[in-house]
Amino acid sequence: MTTANEKKEATADRSGAPDAAVSRRRLLGSVGAAGVAGLVAGGGAGTAAAVAARSEPTALSSVGAGHIPFEGARQAGIVQPAQARAHLVAFDLAPGADRKAAAGLLRRWSDAVREMTRADRPATPAAYDDQVADDAGPSSLTVTFGFGRSFFGRTGLTAHLPPALAPLPHFPADVLDPKRSDGDLWVQIGADDALVAFHALRVLQRAAAGSAAVRWQMNGFNRTPGATARPRTVRNLMGQIDGTNNPKPAEPDFDRKVFVPAGGAAGSSPAWMADGSYAVVRRIRMLLDSWDHLSVARQEKVIGRRKSDGAPLSGGTETTPVDLEKFIGGSLAIAGDAHIRVAAAASNSGAAMLRRGFSYHDGIGSDGAPDAGLLFVAWQADPMRGFVPVQRKLDGADGLSRFLRHEASGLFAVPGGAGPGEYVGQRLLEG
Repeated sequence: MTTANEKKEATADRSGAPDAAVSRRRLLGSVGAAGVAGLVAGGGAGTAAAVAARSEPTALSSVGAGHIPFEGARQAGIVQPAQARAHLVAFDLAPGADRKAAAGLLRRWSDAVREMTRADRPATPAAYDDQVADDAGPSSLTVTFGFGRSFFGRTGLTAHLPPALAPLPHFPADVLDPKRSDGDLWVQIGADDALVAFHALRVLQRAAAGSAAVRWQMNGFNRTPGATARPRTVRNLMGQIDGTNNPKPAEPDFDRKVFVPAGGAAGSSPAWMADGSYAVVRRIRMLLDSWDHLSVARQEKVIGRRKSDGAPLSGGTETTPVDLEKFIGGSLAIAGDAHIRVAAAASNSGAAMLRRGFSYHDGIGSDGAPDAGLLFVAWQADPMRGFVPVQRKLDGADGLSRFLRHEASGLFAVPGGAGPGEYVGQRLLEG
């Protein structure tokens, strides 16, 4: 399920550093309109209204000011809280596009994202001026790039194909659409403003012209920062608090679970993947009409947590460790097929992954049921030791599986980040 989006106040830089570089021109544009409207409304009262407007938080000093740097040892969009809006997109290289063409595309993409994610970002990278995101701050924009298995054959790089990028096994409950699965290249776009996210997607699509074309696209969302009185774990479309037991960056073994170590993981990843990760992407439809017919008590038994506050049925609060051995009234407090029992690391020989997903709603189907659910994105150092064993267990033993349908799937190698003047994937494409 999704990652815990412990949303911090949007007035702070999501990377943890304060963001002071807000464009004076855009800031004046944000508050100036309110001031002019107040003055036009009438005399001294208008002046007072203008002063009051300037004292209130503006979009550019709150959500819009969120800034996550593009450059770094690791790509952004993995450990940061999932944003309010997302686009997941797979591209296939154009016929005849080779390694050189792929390198040129990744350089164009990286250069464009470097501009769009600056704290004092221009409205639009000069080469792709469309004015869609004019007046907006970076809004915690992140863009993350990955390579599918097919990318290596099309670029003559099969000698550098990571063993960990082996095809995912077939799971009996899967109903996968191959047209919405896999792909040569994968892009994850996240932002706390819908126009900023769309703008980034449009820029990347235009930059790919002649080199790659969209294979599939999925659009997702999460709760908007500031929608709750305090930062909280998000709820999914089943109404459940979702992501409580996600690995936390402060945990001593977090990096080992999520990132490929320097030098690569022995037997599973080459050196060019150092500081990278592997993303499993799944479109999981929730059968909401069937789910909503269950009583709340039954829903809680399926999940193993209270719906109201996310506390485990074994007792305590949301963050209380689950007691899988506890009995209440002669029965296990957490049922044998409860989702949190079957998915627990203790039930899977310690297998773990960082889940960072988004909800989606693509309208009402011909049967009158909502086409809605979860865009599941899971990060791990080795999917054969993370996602695969957990999904095998869930596929056969999880009571929640009766209310889910896995409809699309992909696995992507996400390399480390880019330094100044570099592009993502440069160690692979120029190594």
